[in-house]
This record gives sequence, C-alpha cells and structure tokens, in this order.
Amino acid sequence: MFNSRISSIIRKEFVQLFRDPRTVALAIVIPIVQLFLLGYAATSDVRNISLAVWDQSKSPESRQLLDAFRAADYFTVDYMVNSSDEYQKLIESGDARVALVIPPDYDVRLLDGNAKVLMVLDGSDASIGSTALSTARLVGQSYGTKILTQQAALSGRGAPTPPVEVRTQVWYNPDLNSAYFMIPAVIGMILSFITTILTATAIVRERERGTIEQLIVTPIRSWELVLGKLLPYAILGFVETFEILFLGHFWFGVPIRGSLWLIVITSGVFLMSSLGIGLFASTIANTQQEAMLTVMMYNLPSIFLSGFFFPLEAMPKVLQWISYAIPLRYYLVVIRSLMLKGVGLEAIQREVIALTIFGVVIMTAAALRFRKRLD
Repeated sequence: MFNSRISSIIRKEFVQLFRDPRTVALAIVIPIVQLFLLGYAATSDVRNISLAVWDQSKSPESRQLLDAFRAADYFTVDYMVNSSDEYQKLIESGDARVALVIPPDYDVRLLDGNAKVLMVLDGSDASIGSTALSTARLVGQSYGTKILTQQAALSGRGAPTPPVEVRTQVWYNPDLNSAYFMIPAVIGMILSFITTILTATAIVRERERGTIEQLIVTPIRSWELVLGKLLPYAILGFVETFEILFLGHFWFGVPIRGSLWLIVITSGVFLMSSLGIGLFASTIANTQQEAMLTVMMYNLPSIFLSGFFFPLEAMPKVLQWISYAIPLRYYLVVIRSLMLKGVGLEAIQREVIALTIFGVVIMTAAALRFRKRLD
C-alpha cells in the first residue's frame, strides 16, 4: 500500500513535469552545455599570445630571435611596428598583449655578449601577463644558451654570461594582482546576471499572478509599461556598479584610471543588452522556473566565453568565434581598459559600437515581442 502511494505520486510528478516540455528540454540541454564549456573553455593553458614587434635592428640575428619566440608556440607575431607609440596603442586597445623591442645595435651587442631586448607586457589580464612573463624569460634563456653553445664551438671556450638578456616591463598591473583583473569583471557579471534574471522573473511573476491583465486594461500604453518595468532594474544595476567600484577601489586597491562618466555611459549601453535579454526571456517563458532556465541558457555560455575566468586566447577557434556574439565579451574589454589602463573612447570605440548595436537590436526585438504578447 505504501509503495503504491509513492508510485502514484512519482507518476503524477512525471506527468506534471512532461506537461512543460520546454523546461524538460532546458534541463537536459544545460548539463550538455556545461560539459562542453568546461571541457573546452575552462583552461588556463594560454597560447597564441598576440605579439607586436619593433625590430630596430632588422638583422639576421634579430630574425633568429623572432623565430625563437615563434617556435615557443606561446606567441604569434601579429604586428610589426615602427615606434613606441604604435605598440602602445595596440596594447591599450587589447589588439596586442605583448610588445618586443629589439634595439638597433642588437646584432653588434650579441657578438659582444651583451645584447638586451625589452618585453612590454599587458598586466591587466593577470593570467596572460604571468604566462607571457615566464615564457619570455624562458625563451630568452633558451636562446641565450643556444648562442653560448655556438660561440663556444667557434672559439673553443665558453662565454661567462648569457649573450641575450630579456628585460621586462609590466604595464597597468606590475604586481600581476589577480584582483585587478577580476573585480572589474564582476561589474559585468552583476549587470548581466542580476538584471536578466530579475527582469525575466518579475514580468513572468506578474503573468502567473494575473496582475499583468489588470495592467493591460488600464490606460497605460505598452511602451510605458515596458519602460516602467525595466527602469527599476536599470537603476539597481547602476547602484550595484557604484557599489563594486567603491569597494573594489577602497578595499582591494583596484585603480580607476579612466573617466568615471565613461564607465557609467558604457555600463548603461551594456545594460540595454542585459535588460533586453531578460525582457525577451519573459516573452518565451510561462513560469518563473522556465524563465530562470531560459536566462541560464544565456548566462552560462556568456560567463565562460567572455573572458571572465579564462582567457579567450586559450580556447578553440570555434568558441572564440562564438564569443563575438556575446555582449559581455565586449563590456569586459571596456571596463578593464577604463579602470586599469585609463584609456579614452578612441581605444575602445570598436567595443562600444558593438555594445550599442547589440543593445539596440536586442532591446527593440524584445520590446516588440513583449508588446505583441500583450496584444
């Protein structure tokens, strides 16, 4: 008797569960998404670090040094520059992570056993910066040992010191403090997660309680209803942004080198995407549980494929291409550049344009679908 009652309850719950096939599908798909994201994206084995080279020597010896960096399989020589201003702009915009400066007399000093090259590293991403720093030193030591061996074979005696010294400079975060990297990203995560979840569930909650129908019959226009629903969560997002900025700066010592107004404006542009996604999810879901799972299907890939935890350079090319469709990727570049590098709008204009396009398209599509759902 007891077992039959339990079996009846189990049967009832399964019937209730399968009455909502979208929730069941999401519950099955989410673990698969987690598996692939953790399997491919969750890696700190950084490869293909973008390298800008200012080769003032342009000699066979300097080309051999570049070949040594290419052979290390950690760097890709993407830019050849002709001045310090050029590689500075590349590092500020994030196009290059590292700059290698080879002096004009490199080939002469190499023969004298006193050659020095400069490696300038972007320390705003602590994981990439530390990998680039250790790898650059290892490449310099390995190449120096190779030159020593060649010189010893030619002269019959060994040189007392390595002929190549790689001097390093770490910009923006000299101590490679991980808090400098993570705390700006927390702003993006909060704006993305909290606003999408609260927006989606709040509107679905109105529908579950039947109060949305009461609002429809009032003289309130549909755009006024949408705006009134979204503004409180936008204000909440800004409050949380200032909260993290305040605690991050005064408690963890994270610098705010860029314009505070530019941080606020770009955060507002990014909020358009987050609020739009939450609004769109509310038009798809019929229950709060379904709304949560729908939003999770967006938030889960975005946290892994935006560069929040793991560097994009370490991911497979396919996942790197997918990441271009995630607004959080662009916002993390913006907020980290503004807080740590102190850049102006020119250095982040591509990311701001992308965020604006995402925000306008997503918000417009969500508002139109929400209005149609009301009608």
